[in-house]
Order: sequence, then structure tokens, then C-alpha cells
Amino acid sequence: MIQTIRKAWGIPELRKKIIFTILILLIFRIGNAITVPYVNVKALGDQMRLMGGTILGLFDVMSGGAFAQAKVFALSIQPYINSSIIIQLLTVAIPALERLARDGGEEGKRKIQSITRYTTVAIAILQAFGYYMMMRNYNLLTADGKGVWPALVIIVSFIAGSSFVMWMGEQVNEFGVGNGISIILFAGILSRVPNMVSTMVKGVTNWSNGVVATEENRAIVLHPAMIVLILVGALALVVFIVFINDAERRIPVQYAKRQVGRKMYGGQSTHLPMKVSMAGVLPVIFAQSIASLPITIWTFIGMPKEETSPVAYAIYNAIDTKSIVYMVVYFVMIIGFSYFYSSIQFNPIEIANNLKKQGGFIPGFRPGKPTVDFIKKVLNKITLFGAIYLGIVAIAPLILGKVIGNNALAIGGTSVIIVVGVALETVKALESQMLMRQYKGFLE
Repeated sequence: MIQTIRKAWGIPELRKKIIFTILILLIFRIGNAITVPYVNVKALGDQMRLMGGTILGLFDVMSGGAFAQAKVFALSIQPYINSSIIIQLLTVAIPALERLARDGGEEGKRKIQSITRYTTVAIAILQAFGYYMMMRNYNLLTADGKGVWPALVIIVSFIAGSSFVMWMGEQVNEFGVGNGISIILFAGILSRVPNMVSTMVKGVTNWSNGVVATEENRAIVLHPAMIVLILVGALALVVFIVFINDAERRIPVQYAKRQVGRKMYGGQSTHLPMKVSMAGVLPVIFAQSIASLPITIWTFIGMPKEETSPVAYAIYNAIDTKSIVYMVVYFVMIIGFSYFYSSIQFNPIEIANNLKKQGGFIPGFRPGKPTVDFIKKVLNKITLFGAIYLGIVAIAPLILGKVIGNNALAIGGTSVIIVVGVALETVKALESQMLMRQYKGFLE
């Protein structure tokens, strides 16, 4: 990776793209340092720590900690991600959008991109309004933060910040390196690393000073051996993700020979690649959002107390994001969403028809239904393995957090998948652009 970046830096055109991307990320970090007015940041931070296991904790990770501090870019790229997912699903469900995506060419892509932008703004409006209502209901605004004008300033600031982040991502797509939205998400997650290191150092310091963690002080206490365990586990997780990310099942495809005039065409052998991690991190995000929805709603209503409502308190702990019930439901939902997303992305009937039209066939299977059945069988096996992989990566930090008593690792698996995936994707983008610029000289 470092070698690829070094070589890319030596090409003037790619150097400009890298510098442009770095400047965009610098602007993103500056926006994450500007606080929206009329918000009691300290009270909001304390409240967000209580809600760390809810869906709001996921929003905070994706924004690089800006969500818990009411920064201008607090919503970050969440509205754009949600909008992209919604439009992608609607493209499968609505025939008009499907035709536009399949047969519309570049014009169709631009129209779908425009629809995605408008949907992003609509989702940002809903999320900004919901965020403001949460802060108002929990008395997280300053003394002069009551009234229509402060509400308008807060909501518009969040909407403008989210729209600007979306625009920056598109600029990186056009003038920078790699996928702009993914790179901004990557930068947001990595920005939490110094805070994580500081938390670990503080935990070891508390352990050496004999501090005991209780419900009242909520102190983080970490044995030095736990730090080694976390680092080794994180390294093993990265290696595992890199291995699975590049893993694929290759189905052999043979093309029949055909004679056109005096020339013979076809007869070559190739393969049909099927990636193990076909769905990426989306099943984890879907499953986490839905599995944590009950506890999120309950937290908004008000967390029950053991003294006044023992039954409600027991149910609340049973569905909490640190409970065994949540982990099981979370794991099962990841598998379910993996199958759902794979069925959208990979259509065995369409693949079999395309092979038949092009004179291709899978050795040992007749064209038509036998080929479709074989592709479905392979797809189900690959999807199951990929789903179990995602489940392990998502659940492992939860189990580790439960063992060491630190729920800050609750969404670490999702973060690691995103960070490693974006890093590999960016390196591949650099390599492809270097190949394009060296191709002419190679031919000569």
C-alpha cells in the first residue's frame, strides 16, 4: 500500500488528485471542529454516552464523534448512505427506475444520481429535526436555545453540513482519488483512533492506581494484558478481513467454437467470479440499525429504574446491546440481510441467459434451468460463508467488550470492515489509474 502511494506520488497528475483529496479531508475535519450554536455540548456528550449502544452510537462512529458533540458535520454522510441504499432497493422494486439504471446509459445514471441527491436532502431534514427534538426533550440546549429562531439555526446547520459533505464526496469522485463518500467515512472513523488510544491509556492508569469501576463513577479499568489482547485481536481481524475481501469462487465458463466464413471464433475458457463478501458491510449496518431500534426507542422514552419498575428494567437489560439476546438476534439478522442483498446484486437467471446468448456454458451443466440451479446452489453456499464471516466480525468486538467491561468496542467490527475495505479500494483505484497512464509507454 505504501509502495503504491509512493509510486502514485511520483506521477504529477495523480499527485494533484492526492493533494486535492487531502484538502477535502482537511475541510471535513475543520467542519467537525465547529459546534452548532445553542447546544449544551457537555450535557449532550453525557447523554450520548448513555445512548452509546443505540443506533445513535452508530451515527456517532460514522461521523467521527461529531454527532455526540453537535458539530456542523454531525449528520456526516449518513443521509447520503441511507438515500443510496433506498434508491438502490427501489431500483429493483420499481420497473421505471430499473429500466433507467439498466438502459438509460450515462443520462440514466445522472438522473438516478439527481434523485439520490434530493432524497439525501429530505432524509437530512428528517434527521436534523429528530436530532433537535431529542436535544430539546432532554434539555440539552443552552438557556437561550429555546424558541423558533434557535431551532431554525440548529436544523439548517445540520442540513447544510450534511449537504456540503455530500458535495465534497462528489468532488473527490471527480477530481480526487477513489470513492469520495467512502474516503470521508474512512477519515471520520480513523479520527476516533487517538481518542481510543487515550481511553486505553486512562484505563491502564486507573488499573495501576487501584480504581474500581462502579455504576456511579463509570470508570474504565483495563489490565495491561487486555491491551495486548485487544491489539492482537484487532490485527488478526484486519488480516481476516483482507483475506475474505479478496476471496472469490470462480465458476469455469467455456465458450463454444463457431465458424464465421473461413474464421473460427470462440472456444476460449474463462470464469465467472463470485466474491465471498459480495454484500460488503451493508448487512451489518442494516442489522445493527433494526436490532438496536427497540432499545433506541425505549431510551428516548426513558430508561426504566430497577427500584420503580423491576420487570421493565429486566426486559430493558435483556434487549440491551450488551445482552446475549441482542447478539443472537443481531447475528441472525446479518445472515438474513446478507441473503437479501446478494439476491438483489446477483441474479442467477440473468447470468444464465447472458451466458446462453453469448454461446457460453458451465462444463457439466446444460444451458437453461440446470445452469440456473447450479449458480443458485453456489451462490447460497458463498452467501452463507460471507454472512457467517460478517457475523463473526460484528459479534467479536461485542463479546470482547463484554469480557473486559468496555462497551466502547460495541461497533468496532463495523468500523474495521469499513476502514480496511476503503483502504483496499483506494489502493486499487490508484493502481488502476497508474496502469492507465503507463499503458501507452508499455505498448511502445
